[in-house]
Amino acid sequence: MERMTDLVVSDAAQVATPTGSDGDNSNSGLEIIENGAVAIEDGVVVAVGPTADVTRAHPPENATESVDATGQTVLPGFVDPHTHAVFAGDRVDEFTAKLAGASYQDILAEGGGILRTVRSTRDASRDELVANLLENLDTMLAHGTTTVEVKSGYGLDVETELKLLEAIDEAADRHPIDVVPTFMGAHAVPKGADTEEYVDRVIEEQLPAVADAGLAEFCDVFCEAGVFSVPQSRRILAAGQELGLTPKIHAEEFERLGGSQLAADCGATSADHLLQATDEDIAALGEAGVTPVLLPGTAFSLGAAYADAAAFEAADVPVALATDFNPNCFSQSMESVVELACNGMRMTPAAAIRGATATAARAVDRTDGTGTIREGAPGDLAIATVTNYQHIPYNFGVSNVRTVIKNGTVVHRD
Repeated sequence: MERMTDLVVSDAAQVATPTGSDGDNSNSGLEIIENGAVAIEDGVVVAVGPTADVTRAHPPENATESVDATGQTVLPGFVDPHTHAVFAGDRVDEFTAKLAGASYQDILAEGGGILRTVRSTRDASRDELVANLLENLDTMLAHGTTTVEVKSGYGLDVETELKLLEAIDEAADRHPIDVVPTFMGAHAVPKGADTEEYVDRVIEEQLPAVADAGLAEFCDVFCEAGVFSVPQSRRILAAGQELGLTPKIHAEEFERLGGSQLAADCGATSADHLLQATDEDIAALGEAGVTPVLLPGTAFSLGAAYADAAAFEAADVPVALATDFNPNCFSQSMESVVELACNGMRMTPAAAIRGATATAARAVDRTDGTGTIREGAPGDLAIATVTNYQHIPYNFGVSNVRTVIKNGTVVHRD
């Protein structure tokens, strides 16, 4: 008796999936299956390979749903491991100010930037924040993202940080994308506050409340000159670890302070930005198993130099890629990130696709096969109307993704 399959994708020009197994991130290549197919049962990939082989065991006509991918490329659903996607308000005027020469720090010093968004977010209702986040998740999904990390951090007080995390939790329940929640009360110092006193409030008030509510998986901190020092960041991350929150860190974005070394010391899952990271920093991250997350969209939006992806490659430390979607870097598209990684950081298309899938999954501690297409992995696919995966960065400025599958169900079709 022939088996019933939930979904079969067949006759793809290419199925492109990162190579390697769980926990193995040493190979930055992709396996390319020409005229490929994928079968999914109970939300999990049960077969991937040449169409003739897969469809022999899993005939499309017997599947609950089938997708003819003729002339298209099947990729793992993108994983976006660094976003600030829940907030209220708008800062488009600051975009114009940056074009006129204002720096990120200039805008922040004048009460703009993060602190401006904090004011708007504190005034917003939870329902408004949920609606905003759901709209952003819809856009991410349309561009092929199936797993996304979302940080709090536009509250900077107990009440608003909890409101943000509750909004993230509610949106996650209502949307097909897997949402990974991160607490980031240490995103900035509130206006008029003493930094040391605010660090104490994060540790003594915010972190216990977040842990009691069970609303976050990670704790992140903006380790940067004029924000939180390495010792302050260490205190916050250590306090979070004691409460069960895994460390993440914004490190070496504008200045090299030592955030990478701190990430290595505390066993952070990821260290993100890293524009000013040195060879020593890269080696420390690699030795400690910390996943570097590069954010080319941030450099692009700031008009800054890109992170040195070649230095990570030379050290055999594969990088993850993320959008850093926030009011200062307003793009929800991992396709655009892949394009910028290739055209701005000179990564190969294969390394960029891997950075946006399998390595990105490591940056949020997803080691169940998320970001790959192999037997036993979640059935998360992005199907692009191109005959070769290299067309994703080659055909820049447009969305190539037309069909998105989450856990074996078609959740977006354009």
